[in-house]
Amino acid sequence: MHLVPQWRALIRRAWSIRLILIAGLLSGCEAGLSLASPDLLGIPRGLFAGLSALVTAAAFAARLIAQRME
Repeated sequence: MHLVPQWRALIRRAWSIRLILIAGLLSGCEAGLSLASPDLLGIPRGLFAGLSALVTAAAFAARLIAQRME
């Protein structure tokens, strides 16, 4: 397995990477919410999981779209 030639620029500028990071944060929020009382925060169960699924789908689409690395 080899890294792509401009992997540093890819990490900083690619929307797919940004969206994957956001999905990870949302998944972490969902995990943290499961430890807290949902009634205390007023956030419906599954909200962050649903948002994470949407952002992951957007990251998949962004990965297929050509992006400039300027």
